Amino acid sequence: MSSVAVSFQGVRKSYRVTRQKPNLSRQLLRWLIQQPSDIHRHEVLRGLDFTIHKGESVGIIGRNGAGKSTLLSLIARTAQPNVGTVDVKGRVGPLLELGAGFHPELTGAENVYLNGMLLGMTRPEIRKRFDDIADFAGIGDFLYSPINTYSTGMRARLGFAVVAHIDPDILLLDEVLGVGDIDFRNKCSQVLHGFRARERTIILVSHSAASVRQLCERAIWIEHGLVKMDGTSKEVLEAYTASGSSKTPTN
Repeated sequence: MSSVAVSFQGVRKSYRVTRQKPNLSRQLLRWLIQQPSDIHRHEVLRGLDFTIHKGESVGIIGRNGAGKSTLLSLIARTAQPNVGTVDVKGRVGPLLELGAGFHPELTGAENVYLNGMLLGMTRPEIRKRFDDIADFAGIGDFLYSPINTYSTGMRARLGFAVVAHIDPDILLLDEVLGVGDIDFRNKCSQVLHGFRARERTIILVSHSAASVRQLCERAIWIEHGLVKMDGTSKEVLEAYTASGSSKTPTN
């Protein structure tokens, strides 16, 4: 595989963190006694380097707080690195959290158009695929009810249905296949296998070793914001389990 889909080069990402919410009296006291600010920066990624090629299916694993979700947000372009470069080639279909991009006051049908356009589809494209999206979601008349009346599973169904039908070059999954009934999970699996057959790139964060083994031929183990191990899913999962890290949820 020679075509690069995602490349991280020396990527560092930190966030501003306030230890305690300041109020006016606390700020004044701090100024009077020249106390250092409670604000500091937490470095999540510390110099991440890896390349994912077109058509690869890659599982991202690691302990809680290792930097996996931050990594996905950089690929989805919802965040930018402080240092280094993130190169992403192609249309990205992110399923990073349930209902992300949905407006709670709008109906499911209206959110299909909103979410589709946010993901790069034109209105005519959405109109053409609307019936297929509705059929895949399988939520019946709830499609015309506000999103704030939906269950978690219904949001997941609709979110996956939209992303599945934009046919992204790169699909990002963050533990979205654990919701819904068995029929819906089977639909999702069929879609994912279809993506692989069309040489689409799949990047999955999961604490389910079975999901990573089933969907991904490669795995990247992230620890303390760095790549701990990169190899076949079998090799990486065996090393990860042997280390005891898998006893801590990785979501």
